[in-house]
Amino acid sequence: MNEHSTLPAEADDEISLLDLLQTIVDNLRLLIIGPLVVGLAALGISFAVPPTFTATVKFLPPQQQQSAAASMLASLGGLGGLAGAAAGLKNPADQYLAFMKSNSVQDALIERFKLQERYETQFKEDTRKALTGSTRASSGKDGLITVEIDDKDPKFAADLANAHVDELQKLMAKLAVTEAQQRRMFFEKQLGQVKDKMITAEQALRATGISGSVLKANPTSAVAAVAALQAQVTAQEVRVGAMRGYLAETAPDFKQALNELGSLRAQLAKQEKDEPAAAAGQGDYVAKFREFKYQETLFELFARQFEMAKVDESREGAVIQVLDAAQPPERKSKPKKALIAIIATLAAGFALLLFVFIRQALRNASQDGESAQKIAALKSSWRRALGRA
Repeated sequence: MNEHSTLPAEADDEISLLDLLQTIVDNLRLLIIGPLVVGLAALGISFAVPPTFTATVKFLPPQQQQSAAASMLASLGGLGGLAGAAAGLKNPADQYLAFMKSNSVQDALIERFKLQERYETQFKEDTRKALTGSTRASSGKDGLITVEIDDKDPKFAADLANAHVDELQKLMAKLAVTEAQQRRMFFEKQLGQVKDKMITAEQALRATGISGSVLKANPTSAVAAVAALQAQVTAQEVRVGAMRGYLAETAPDFKQALNELGSLRAQLAKQEKDEPAAAAGQGDYVAKFREFKYQETLFELFARQFEMAKVDESREGAVIQVLDAAQPPERKSKPKKALIAIIATLAAGFALLLFVFIRQALRNASQDGESAQKIAALKSSWRRALGRA
């Protein structure tokens, strides 16, 4: 009994499949010619689309290296930590990608190539968006950064791609990007300030004159010791100030630096207290001599670190190394005519296949009384919705 009841269902399934195949065969001409016509039309339209060319430039960004001056920083109690505070990016290439997308670089390119006129934009913000839309920049696992520029003019695309590297290089010359650059700029600034103070102290010392009684006092050793200790205190103060920028006050390293600063200050206070009193008429000379030795010691420390930072900067290779400069592309990158034609053909074929199935289903439903009433009600509702009733 069960075997006989399943036969009609299997027959219905077989008939439904045959109906589908029959529908396809009945509309085979439409299903073949229609997509071909649409594909050919899309291919023809693609010929009217202006071609787009893509120029590509590849370069190696500056590489961060271990500083050769790390062992020398002990003389300043870790003063060079200021330069390394901003270092430590997971992927340094991301930093240079962000630089190229910055307003500074984009505005320079906009002015250089008059992109507002080329992109026909009124506001610079819209020009930046247009430039971003035609630019693709990415970094690979090999460490290289690739910049791709799309434009209708192949030569302009190549020039704009190479200009991205030029403007990035100019921006890096203004900024302290690498650890060595940061140290070099820091010590250069400190060196200039200390040099001016040292010259002033030397002039003040010469203005005091040197008498026989002053020469007999010979304050060099005692005063030089105090001046050297003062220089260490100053260096430690600068170190603590630098650490405030990247460490919390509860950090062990910061607390240790504060303790060292307190110890140095205590030693300095004791040294100044124990310093022999200057004889009458020698006090002014001794004070100015101590100030001169203090500035001289600081100058020597900063000069040594400045030279080491310059050496490290040259070792890092702060310039961008272009592996492949952009050349005017010989072949267009867009539009891809064959791909457009294939996609249009497949999309049209799927749409027509769906259309013939729906049309056949409606025809079959109209032959059934109940379904015919539902279809009529649906048509009536549709007309009312369109305002035809």
